Amino acid sequence: MPSRLVNAVQSRFRRRINRAPSPFVARSVPWLSIMFASVLPAWLFVASAPYVPPFGFLTLLAWRQLRPGLLPVWAGFPLGFFDDLYSGQPLGSAILLWSLAMIVLEVIELRFPWRNFALEWALATALILVYIVAALGAANAAGGGAHVGVLAPQVILAVLVYPFVGRVVAAFDKFRLIPFMDMSR
Repeated sequence: MPSRLVNAVQSRFRRRINRAPSPFVARSVPWLSIMFASVLPAWLFVASAPYVPPFGFLTLLAWRQLRPGLLPVWAGFPLGFFDDLYSGQPLGSAILLWSLAMIVLEVIELRFPWRNFALEWALATALILVYIVAALGAANAAGGGAHVGVLAPQVILAVLVYPFVGRVVAAFDKFRLIPFMDMSR
């Protein structure tokens, strides 16, 4: 009987010894997940008012708060450009706002290296509110005419869905670090 248990334990750990995560997968999953999340609102449905949260920005915040050193500060520029291409916002608005959000997150990471869930959610709420209102300002400056009150459902939904986005990002992070490359070769 003990030999079966020993064999089961050895076979389970033998599959994990000399294995490492793929560097390509480990580096590309955060970028690709943020890009996919930027395209996701256009796939859900087309609405006449802003109801769908900015999933790309939420995913960027979640990655940055889960793994602070994973994305460089300059990542807001190319990811914001990609989001501008698919969001319908004026070109450059997400580039500027995402870059500023990354700088703010970097400064707060340096100032408060140990944070709890409430502080993370409060910070994300503030950044989401500023991002959505500033994106409306950029759209109105480019010729739109929406009122700030129209954003209430989008802001509320974005703040409430942020913990779920954080869980999805944590699942992507777990996938990203799966050791499946054989290191013995």
